[in-house]
Amino acid sequence: MRAYTPKNDVQKKSYYNDRFYVTPHIPKVDVDTDEVFSKDLEYLKASFEVKDAYIQKGHLVVIINVKDNKSVIKFAKETLNYDFLMELSALDYMATCGGFEIFYEMLSTSKHKRMRIKCFIKEGDAIESVESIFRAADWSEREMFDMFGIKLNNHPYPKRILMPDDWYDYPLRKTYPLQGDEAAQWYEVDKIFGKDARSVIGPEIRDAAAIDRYDTTRFARLGHEVPFGTDIVTKGEPEHTPLAYQEENGVRLFGARLVTKFDENESKVLEKRK
Repeated sequence: MRAYTPKNDVQKKSYYNDRFYVTPHIPKVDVDTDEVFSKDLEYLKASFEVKDAYIQKGHLVVIINVKDNKSVIKFAKETLNYDFLMELSALDYMATCGGFEIFYEMLSTSKHKRMRIKCFIKEGDAIESVESIFRAADWSEREMFDMFGIKLNNHPYPKRILMPDDWYDYPLRKTYPLQGDEAAQWYEVDKIFGKDARSVIGPEIRDAAAIDRYDTTRFARLGHEVPFGTDIVTKGEPEHTPLAYQEENGVRLFGARLVTKFDENESKVLEKRK
């Protein structure tokens, strides 16, 4: 598995500092301020160990032991009437705590209240599936395994749901590169054409913001197309296919010009952001 790279000063290192937003701390409210939540917490504490509990943004947040996750979910559904599992997933705290936070967002349709049950699991440990209590947990738990690598005991079909079964690593871990790695760049080429085709096709462009006028087969490009296999690298651009960014005469609506036609010769590429 990849080594974790500290990101404490990532904002200082980034040129585009305004792209990073630090979420302000959400205040925690005492559970006793809400009569319904107070009773629910009292019933929970009578049967399970509750490590911490508070109200945040109108939700009751309860932190429990990971070994009790299935029992608490069943208790919340059958005894406390939280009959709707809205969502479940995980958060990566590998760098600070060596594991993941698992959360279950639950709704009581009779009380019109929401409760979030949270627990912590160490890297490599497994957690009990709650699919037998809420069928809705099936795909969410598979996604949690697929994206974070969290193992689930007693799940009916513990397979990846988004990524291929042989995909390397788990994309929502903080150690996973934003644009993938070498394995990701060559995955489809190797699978479809074989590794011998690497030199012909080239790696997959993983950067979603990148635009390359010359793709791997040299025929589809910005503004126009040329016949398949045209030798653009050595012979240059065909004269009959000038580069164009918009339709002729710009963008029009009901005969009125909305956007002036773009002229490449009059454009300027900024070297530095204003």
